[in-house]
Amino acid sequence: MEFEEKTTSSRLIYDGRIMQVYCDDVALPDGNPSKREYIRHSGGAGVLALDDEGYVYLVSQFRYPYREEVLEIPAGKRENGEDPLECAVRELDEEVGFKADKVEQLALVYPTPAYTDERLYVYLATGLTKTHAHLDEGEFLRVKKLKFEEALALADSGAIHDSKTLVALYRVAYMRTRF
Repeated sequence: MEFEEKTTSSRLIYDGRIMQVYCDDVALPDGNPSKREYIRHSGGAGVLALDDEGYVYLVSQFRYPYREEVLEIPAGKRENGEDPLECAVRELDEEVGFKADKVEQLALVYPTPAYTDERLYVYLATGLTKTHAHLDEGEFLRVKKLKFEEALALADSGAIHDSKTLVALYRVAYMRTRF
């Protein structure tokens, strides 16, 4: 049996600045009807910046839905048609003020596949050169420079909750054990 759900109709519920909310009628694999509410999102990219001394650069910013500051890798929303790598490079420069000699993809993450089509591309940046951060209007954050092992310990202790940051830290930790 195939598990694909066939869309029979789609209705835009909300058209916002960063997302659209839809309600679709679908036919389930067994032929029964159902509804699917979901969010369309342009996706984003995040980058773990790792310098030659083994420091990583995370950012702490207030995230309104959680009503708290969240520690995470520099990241941002992809502009319409923007390549994920270009987005990651742009965010690295804007948020922490770095250019990188090498940027490699670590993962593609589906953060909440039950209700959004958002895709997060996660990168590792090395060979860093300091520039000057230039935040977007209305963007407020603090850059935190931590030894990689300190950041990994924060992840292990449960102090980091952001999925893209956890993926980046654990992926790099895994890579370090293999090479």
